[in-house]
Amino acid sequence: MARVYAFANQKGGVGKTTSAVNLADALAMRRQRTLLIDLDPQANATSSLGFDKQTVPASVYQVLLHDTPLRDVVQLTDRVHLDLAPSSPTLASAEVELVPQIGREYRLREALAPARDGYDYILIDCPPSLGLLTVNALAAADGVIIPVQCEYLPLEGLAMLMQTIDLAKRRLNPGLTVHGVVMTMYDGRTNLAQQVVAEVRQHFGGQLFSTIIPRNVRLSEAPSFGRTIFQYAPASPGGVAYSHLADELLARDGVVQPTAPVAS
Repeated sequence: MARVYAFANQKGGVGKTTSAVNLADALAMRRQRTLLIDLDPQANATSSLGFDKQTVPASVYQVLLHDTPLRDVVQLTDRVHLDLAPSSPTLASAEVELVPQIGREYRLREALAPARDGYDYILIDCPPSLGLLTVNALAAADGVIIPVQCEYLPLEGLAMLMQTIDLAKRRLNPGLTVHGVVMTMYDGRTNLAQQVVAEVRQHFGGQLFSTIIPRNVRLSEAPSFGRTIFQYAPASPGGVAYSHLADELLARDGVVQPTAPVAS
């Protein structure tokens, strides 16, 4: 049965989508059947995998609002073992349209239930907010992976995010955990980045992944070509870091890896 992880942080621009997309591909390369769910109306994960958000036949919007089976919106990517449940601009109205729905917090969890046996990992890219879409992800997930940019301001929102996760755990999903915190956009030349990592490590301890994602121009360029870092620049510092992060996640989950990843 699939492990389900939500990538959440209400602060935008912290590397959340970059982490979800590239970790999904890294897991797929390690022969883990992986589904990436784009729950962000901006649909950046969708475009990062080469799909046009304006022309996808159906999206997560139909799953949440019209009870369309998840399997009917899933798209095969050009990456072996990696599927995508795309987003589209129509998802922007879901926050309002979900309000009167019965069981509105559990719509995604109910949709995921039939799919869990078909995958090893299901990764959910949440929007940069703590609204109903993110609440749906928290209600559906086994754990939360929190990307944190190595700067001061992103730290300020962590307390609010942790309160939301705790509330979701108490009221919606008792099994929810913080599965890991990953530091992103790290520039080792600055004292600030080092101080932020030290502060997060002090607060989160073993929940902090050892792998730190560096600030890397290749990671920024890859989505504009509709490619993951492993298609665009696998040997770049960003590619190497996400490869290590995938290995660390699998080790944390107790997954025995194949002798070698599939070719990128």
